[in-house]
Amino acid sequence: MEVKFNVRRYDPESTNTVSHFQEYQLEMDDASTVLDGLIRIREEIDGTLSLRCSCRSAICGSCAMRINGQAGLACNTKILDVIPENDSPITVEPLGNLPLIKDLIVDFQPFWSKVENVEPWLQPEGEEPESEYIAPNEDMLHLAGVMACIMCGACVSDCTVLEVDDRFLGPAALAKAYRFVGDPRDDADDYRLGRLNEYGGVWDCTRCMQCVEVCPKGVAPMDRIMVLRDKAMEAGFTNTNGARHAKAFSDSVRHSGWLDELRLPIKSFGIFNLKAMIALIPTGIRAQMNGKRPPIFHKSIPGAENVRKIFDKVESKK
Repeated sequence: MEVKFNVRRYDPESTNTVSHFQEYQLEMDDASTVLDGLIRIREEIDGTLSLRCSCRSAICGSCAMRINGQAGLACNTKILDVIPENDSPITVEPLGNLPLIKDLIVDFQPFWSKVENVEPWLQPEGEEPESEYIAPNEDMLHLAGVMACIMCGACVSDCTVLEVDDRFLGPAALAKAYRFVGDPRDDADDYRLGRLNEYGGVWDCTRCMQCVEVCPKGVAPMDRIMVLRDKAMEAGFTNTNGARHAKAFSDSVRHSGWLDELRLPIKSFGIFNLKAMIALIPTGIRAQMNGKRPPIFHKSIPGAENVRKIFDKVESKK
């Protein structure tokens, strides 16, 4: 079949250093992948095209890139799954939220710096054991999923928080942090959770689920971040906007069956936090102008007692 590729090009050493798209067209088999197409372009049509690839088996993560606007591995993305129905080209771009080096190649140094920042190594207390520390199988099963991460950077590429704040640790680093907080051989949970409770840590995730959507290995970074939030609060790290927000949200729904949006920011930031309250004024004005102002008098919904029963049941299981 005839396949068109629209590839974003960038060469810092050329006379045209502006990032731009270049279209290619070639015949491909139905079983071909996006990586197959890119390699053919490089070998048969345009030898100047730069990209990373290695195993071609979705193991190394080297060929992560954006395909039709969403991050993924080019080696396990079939042409038939992403080719537009209207004969439009398949759009291929480098990963987002990382510095661009050339064409489809990005600089992973910021990625590795964030991973290193969470101290991804075991920190046991006391003397080292004389023999291997064998952890119980049942204590390690829940870590199998997160340990499947191949560090491809797809989750970082499509993280909506990193789009606006590069100080956020990001989904890959936080998932790696979960791997050590959840390891029974590690004794630095309080230290780790304390650091993750700071700015740029677990409370900065907006739960957009993009990292879950694009992860090629089912690591589900956002789910790990939510568990880290729970563990941080259980460990006593509750004096943050994020922790107060989570508690206020839960208390409101438990009490009335729905969210008291008017008092939620007050309880999250504190009524005496004038800077935060002033910053919310434009949001309040826009809400008012669009008919979204929450009621001043918050009343329970019919059947709110059933919502409370759900809360009680969940807490009893804990």
